[in-house]
Amino acid sequence: MELRQLEYFVAVTEEAGFTKAATRLHVAQPGVSAQIRQLERELGQPLFDRSGRTVRLTEAGEAVLPYARAALAAVEGARLTVDELTGLLRGHVTIGTIDWIQSLDLPGMLAGFHRDHPNVEITVVQEKADTLTGGLRDGRIDLAFLSLGSEPPEGITTRVVIEQDLYAAVGHGHPLARRSTIALRALADEDLICLPKGTGLRAVLDGACADAGLRPRVAFEAGEPPVLAQLAAQGLGVAVLPESAARARPDGLHAMPIVRPRLSGRIALAWRTEGPRSPAARALITRARDHLAPPPSSDD
Repeated sequence: MELRQLEYFVAVTEEAGFTKAATRLHVAQPGVSAQIRQLERELGQPLFDRSGRTVRLTEAGEAVLPYARAALAAVEGARLTVDELTGLLRGHVTIGTIDWIQSLDLPGMLAGFHRDHPNVEITVVQEKADTLTGGLRDGRIDLAFLSLGSEPPEGITTRVVIEQDLYAAVGHGHPLARRSTIALRALADEDLICLPKGTGLRAVLDGACADAGLRPRVAFEAGEPPVLAQLAAQGLGVAVLPESAARARPDGLHAMPIVRPRLSGRIALAWRTEGPRSPAARALITRARDHLAPPPSSDD
């Protein structure tokens, strides 16, 4: 039994298919199938039920899975221990992000990290906040910039790096364009243009509406604030946006803060509170925290 076979077995299980597992492992699909068949011959039992559209574990496969994961984790732990003893920084780190954080200069931070640690491979993924949180918890993501709802996710350490008020934005021809501010209750009868569920800003809006006994009428959803702004500029409703996105198009939008209550969205640097992290991941977290630290005051 080889570690490579166990790695392929776990990948096929998590991807629910040989082709996706091969893509993830950067190997040819026939090679994955051959290694799994060899592992099954050695164990004397089929590990996967291949009769359906997706690959499923057999009873034997379910029994083997925790031992395969434990073996791979033990090998990775041994490698990381040696790396720490020798001071060698290598490996792979994954950083997750939502989309509206241009002011954080993420490319500049990663460029500096790569110059200092050229043997570390970096992957950047863009997802919704709840997907990023799940990735942090299960170890697929080492560090994330995510939008927060009212409470930080359980098991995740966060450091707020951006806080912005939520604004309502409408086209200049919209009846609400005469207002300078707007109460949350006044939005109850409007067609809203919002980020989808699973994002931090949507959680803030939905939570505030629930507290006020309101049911928002969401007409359009889109995953990126600039798209919400474009829809509002076309007169399709009221976009709920972070302040920076609402004010980014003064020619096409009228922006006004949401008041009574004031709502704010937060972007946080986040990482898993407990559980193993590689030296490379810890170095990336330290770099991100230093990169986002406030500048010293003039009195220092």
